[in-house]
Amino acid sequence: MSSARPGASRNTRQRAEVMALLEESDEFRSAQRLYAELRSRGVAVGLTTVYRTLQALLDAGAIDSMRLPRGEQLFRRCSGTQHHHLVCRYCARTIEVAGPTVEAWAQRVARRYGFTDVNHTLEIFGTCAACASA
Repeated sequence: MSSARPGASRNTRQRAEVMALLEESDEFRSAQRLYAELRSRGVAVGLTTVYRTLQALLDAGAIDSMRLPRGEQLFRRCSGTQHHHLVCRYCARTIEVAGPTVEAWAQRVARRYGFTDVNHTLEIFGTCAACASA
């Protein structure tokens, strides 16, 4: 019997734990924070597995990702509809916003230049009310 078999099932369990954690909250979190939360719950998972799982989920379109102005990449469960994010640059509080005008503009520009199967992301960074009043 191959020694890779037990690792594969363990890895599947670890990946399920990452996904379950993402489903618990709508907020964006870093891979390191997700890793720390899993470890604090007693889940035996490696940081590399967390990163690989997040990349696989991104590739599948199951999660959103964004980069803060300071360069940190954050992840969260995707709502499944095209949307954009209003993000606090201090606390990373994030609100999903619809942008039909942006959607129409992106489609017009794509058609003008002969692009199909277009996708895009839009993050608007600012300071939330709580951070502004602090």
